[in-house]
Amino acid sequence: MARQRATRGVAGPHPVHVDPQDPGKLARSPDIALLFATRILRMFGYGFLAVVLVLYLAAIGLSGGEQGLLLGLTLLGDAGVSLWLTTHADRIGRRRVLLVGAILMLFAGFVFVATPVFGVLLVAATIGVISPSGNEVGPFLAVEQASLAQLVPARERTGLFARYQLAGSFATAAGTLAGGVVSQLVINGGASPADAYRVVILGYAIVGIALALLVTRVSARVEVPPADVADQTIRDRLGLHRSRNVVLRLSALFALDAFAGGFAIQGFIAFWFNQRYGVDPGGLGLILSAANVLAGFSALAAGRLAARFGLIRTMVFTHLPSNILLMLVPLMPNLQLAVVMLLARFAISQMDVPTRQSYTMAIVAPDERSAAAGVTGIARSLGVAASPLIAAPLYASVALAGLPFLISGGLKVVYDLLLYRSFKRVRPPEEMEGS
Repeated sequence: MARQRATRGVAGPHPVHVDPQDPGKLARSPDIALLFATRILRMFGYGFLAVVLVLYLAAIGLSGGEQGLLLGLTLLGDAGVSLWLTTHADRIGRRRVLLVGAILMLFAGFVFVATPVFGVLLVAATIGVISPSGNEVGPFLAVEQASLAQLVPARERTGLFARYQLAGSFATAAGTLAGGVVSQLVINGGASPADAYRVVILGYAIVGIALALLVTRVSARVEVPPADVADQTIRDRLGLHRSRNVVLRLSALFALDAFAGGFAIQGFIAFWFNQRYGVDPGGLGLILSAANVLAGFSALAAGRLAARFGLIRTMVFTHLPSNILLMLVPLMPNLQLAVVMLLARFAISQMDVPTRQSYTMAIVAPDERSAAAGVTGIARSLGVAASPLIAAPLYASVALAGLPFLISGGLKVVYDLLLYRSFKRVRPPEEMEGS
């Protein structure tokens, strides 16, 4: 009975659909490689953009308040579009949703290149897919998580997600480095900063084209098998049925974490180092590139830690110290120490990401996976959408520019404690096997 109470609300084990003639066929599926490729390409684009986006908005004359509104609506609009797409993906087709996301990415990039008019940028940012943080936006992550979880056995899921996170972090690192170098080279060639940043944003739009072409190669194997689709009469508008309550509880906590993280997105970090220490775009690209490489390695360790200590413990007890390090960044007396604190933070900050993704996939039914990843992801998008409205004016103030780091770290500590208290007894099926 105690065991039943501890795991209430958790869906039972869900079999991976394998070919009975070749049980290892799914593990060798080219779809896994294709989904990794879409992740790598997309995250390169996000990193490429993140290093210059806030600098570009400042260069075209937007005030701190306008920047905050634009970035906030970017994330809020993404949340609305992605919520509909991801909660319908298991029914209308995962590949179709990925293609729509790529088109929205292309649209936003081209509009940002075409005009500096604030109202037009606001519309494009709200409707399109554009990442001010270097992190995931759009419907991609939820659909790819659901697809990958379907392609491997439960015991391999966290390890696969860790490698997926590592690939994305390395791609973001390459993108931030490339974005900084490209913009610096264009400036050195005589262009204005705004024009140099537009070159980078054009590159982001081109990534959207390449992503759309890549998505067309993914096979129908990533779609939900008909046998796993629940009776439509028991599904609500969020695409969830028996896992609805636990997903909503997780979503509320993830929203808090994302709200906290929105105070220290990579665009703001780049802006802070530029304003506080005069670091040029090339230097910013190098710093953020190194940070993302370290973040990737931290994610890779998550699978081994989760296998030993469990998903929830790994999520919480690796996240707590990273938040303390984030709070120390603005308190350092010089550039070198501030960079050291930032890099140390990134070196352990991402272990919770693949474990969080794996945990969400583990506790829901197969035909809820896209929806569950989508709802929790949208909760994060809604949380982070509010932060720039508060953070941007603080970063624009010389006296208050360090405060967002302290707010971010402090709220994240609260999130970690609440998550552990609420879910320490809710274990995924694979952790109960043999216990």
